[in-house]
Amino acid sequence: MEQIKTYNKIGKCGLDILKEEGFECTDTAENPIGAVVRSASLHETEFPSSLLAIARAGAGTNNIPLAKCAEKGIVVFNTPGANANAVKELVLAGLLISSRRVVQGIEWAKTLKGKGSEVGPLVEKGKSAFVGPEIKGKTLGVIGLGAIGVLVANSANALGMHVLGFDPYLSVESAWSLTHSAKRAKDLEEIYKNCDYITIHVPLNDETKGFINKNTISLMKDGVRILNFARGALVNSEDLLEALDSGKVASYVTDFPSDEIIGKDGVITIPHLGASTPESEDNCANMAAEELADYIKNGNINHSVNMPSISLARQGNKRICVIHKNIPNMITQITSALSGINIENMLNKSKGEYAYSMLDVADCDDEKVKKALESIEGVIRVRIV
Repeated sequence: MEQIKTYNKIGKCGLDILKEEGFECTDTAENPIGAVVRSASLHETEFPSSLLAIARAGAGTNNIPLAKCAEKGIVVFNTPGANANAVKELVLAGLLISSRRVVQGIEWAKTLKGKGSEVGPLVEKGKSAFVGPEIKGKTLGVIGLGAIGVLVANSANALGMHVLGFDPYLSVESAWSLTHSAKRAKDLEEIYKNCDYITIHVPLNDETKGFINKNTISLMKDGVRILNFARGALVNSEDLLEALDSGKVASYVTDFPSDEIIGKDGVITIPHLGASTPESEDNCANMAAEELADYIKNGNINHSVNMPSISLARQGNKRICVIHKNIPNMITQITSALSGINIENMLNKSKGEYAYSMLDVADCDDEKVKKALESIEGVIRVRIV
């Protein structure tokens, strides 16, 4: 029985899907055909030649060596949108606690323990220290309109906020899902200059590291409230703390605590609870299992972060799957290697420097075809399923 290696505790519902597909799931597999991971770092892991794919039960893939996997023909999946509602709900909580000083008020109320009959009067006397504005009628800037950003925008609008969104890569699916009441900013500067609250929903990479910094903060409204439930390094901590001290930023709520910001006035740190709901964990496990099983059994790639997304209804008795470099003349060489074989259907897509081709055929000599295709320069991996 082919094995799937689990690097973390994965939801039982996801494991059940893989078991129903005929796989054995274990954390001790030595030569797995696939792997499922949540937060475990795989950067120092030596992957066996048997490994075809890794499914990350979550959206971020910083814990997986994507380039290394691509070079070895290992497809890496993530589960975009599976935890979107869980994160959205926490962002909404962040909006409220960034304004109403609820967290600070709760901590102060604890100090009244033991005051007996004095508690009531002390509460009435001290509550003015925790006054904060309502969010209704304020403007929220949503940077990044993916699955989470769209849900946040729609919910904030339903709560009476004006929503200004920015995403230069807005997908058709997201555009259809976004409330018509949200306005699209022409650039980030429009967000910075007009929003009372700003929430960030972009991936962390070399271009977005320190995305919020001294320069961008200087463009924002005085007293702006910033929410970061995407990745901690998107915000330059030193610049943020300086802005908090000056009053430029009224509060900062983040799901990513760091030593520099913990305990600082105006900062609320949440211990990475964005996707920490049983519903989210089940959704991620299910999607990861389905992606993995579909690729191993049918060659289809959905939601890959290092290979093109490509799906094709089966039309032959055998399917030839080829991962290769995205270079000229590859399709011609691949089809030439299949000379004499009836190709009933085929599809090719590329992503960056890599491409993937699927060819459905009536029949073929598996070993002969694999050998012919693997001899082509630029071909990384060949499977026949």
